[in-house]
Amino acid sequence: MTNNQQAQPKPQIRKAVLADAGYATRFLPITKTLPKSMLPIGDKPITHHIIEECVKAGITEIIIVATEEGKPIYEDYFHNTAQHIYKQLEKQGKEERFRKVAEVFNLPNIIVITQGKNLPYGNGTPLLSAKPYLNKDEVFLYVYTDDVVFGNSACKEVVDEYYNSPDDIAGVIAAKDVPDADVTKFGVIKLKEDSDNILDYIIEKPEPEKAPSTLLSFGRYLLTQKIFDYLYVADDNLGKDGELWAVDAIHRMAKKHKVLVKPISGDWKTTGDPINYTKTVLEFMSETSD
Repeated sequence: MTNNQQAQPKPQIRKAVLADAGYATRFLPITKTLPKSMLPIGDKPITHHIIEECVKAGITEIIIVATEEGKPIYEDYFHNTAQHIYKQLEKQGKEERFRKVAEVFNLPNIIVITQGKNLPYGNGTPLLSAKPYLNKDEVFLYVYTDDVVFGNSACKEVVDEYYNSPDDIAGVIAAKDVPDADVTKFGVIKLKEDSDNILDYIIEKPEPEKAPSTLLSFGRYLLTQKIFDYLYVADDNLGKDGELWAVDAIHRMAKKHKVLVKPISGDWKTTGDPINYTKTVLEFMSETSD
């Protein structure tokens, strides 16, 4: 860069895509009716906690990708003003109880879309479904609603990493160093040689002796539009179980573009199965109860 040149400011990151378009079969029968991310942690559903994390990163628009059955449930929670409840509380002189309901409407602009019917199953499919709702050249967050982070916002940490990084990066992925984790259940990160923050690859659920590190990948990704050069439907682009995997696309992108890895400082919890969900609820309640 010459003395007469100045680095262009990076665009503000305002959108987050939240993925909850699976069937959550490990939670049946409750998820026959209720989307998994509408299960409660305390007095708020999982998705509400995650949106609050996004707010800390400066996000002002949320795109929730849901199933057709889940879409009206999300829309009711985030858009129904429930005045019938307020009127009843008003009659009883208990309007204060409605305060937390009113807080829902102070959240960012939230739209709910459904996953494309003709797309393959997989955790990359919600992102592909949201592509028409993203502007050209827009940088955004892609968030799995299986993952909850308490304390410091992982979304904010990856956004800050992007703002503070060189201009030529294609994305930032969150990671957590968990030395005692069962790596056979997670994606494990390999950094490039002679680098402490550039992604080489992610190996999914390796045997312990084959794990390249103790850095685990989880569902907080900051992505540029380059991801769609690698996330598309084709027979040779599908991964394990014939599914469309977001991590596979990130892996392919990292071969040609710089993708940064950001270890996060918050308390990461997975709620993707009933046991871990219950542990998360119990820990949250024990830390927040009087």
